[in-house]
Amino acid sequence: MAPTQEQIKQLLDYDCETGLFRWRVSRSHGARGAVAGTPHHTGYTYIGVGGKTYPAHRLAWLYVHGVWPEGELDHKNGLKTDNRIANLRPASNSANGANKPVYKNNKCGLKGVHLHKPSGRWKAQIKKDGRVRHIGLFRCPTAAHLAYVRTAKRLHGEYAHSGS
Repeated sequence: MAPTQEQIKQLLDYDCETGLFRWRVSRSHGARGAVAGTPHHTGYTYIGVGGKTYPAHRLAWLYVHGVWPEGELDHKNGLKTDNRIANLRPASNSANGANKPVYKNNKCGLKGVHLHKPSGRWKAQIKKDGRVRHIGLFRCPTAAHLAYVRTAKRLHGEYAHSGS
């Protein structure tokens, strides 16, 4: 079970401007005033409370809004360590995925684009609500990416991330 806002405020101070938590009390793993949290292999910061660890961005939401976020939280700027409350927003799984940057293994470096080997053209596609949608085949990767960006804005609105 998630901690309450009251429990978190007894243990931690949260700075909305920096997104950092600091310990209000000395603990075995952190002195009073020390920055709370440790980096996780996923890129997020986690903070140990009551024998469990929680993502710092979810604790920030609880600290400010008084409720545990029901669904996913999206980092608007895509930086998993930027836990300023102004950078956090509720999101569906699909919207959260739409705001991810281009994958590291993407060979052309453009989100939503890959080489369609049978045709020798560049294929643009997008995922929405678990379904991959074909946008089209294009002569160059830039044209395919522009088509992806237009479609992303239409399908994902403010959550659309064009890559990079």
